[in-house]
Amino acid sequence: MELVKDDDLYKLITKILFADSREEVKQCCDVAIHELENQKTPDHLIVRFLEKTVGELSVFSPLTQNSQQWSNIVNAKVFCNRLIKHFSSSHE
Repeated sequence: MELVKDDDLYKLITKILFADSREEVKQCCDVAIHELENQKTPDHLIVRFLEKTVGELSVFSPLTQNSQQWSNIVNAKVFCNRLIKHFSSSHE
């Protein structure tokens, strides 16, 4: 079993920042999670990856991003938090 690499995290964040729409942001998040599932990554590690993603996105400021990037960040945090709840509740 391969652990999630920080490189995967930063690739996802870059894709999120440069997405053209809310739907593209969602697709980027979904594809990243799908890849982790295909690698048989345990749910708790997927949750950790998503939490790290939200944490890294929270560092950005609306003052340093253009409006599309800021919208992408906000939407990605919403999507990631929904996925966290999904993967966390799947083992309760």
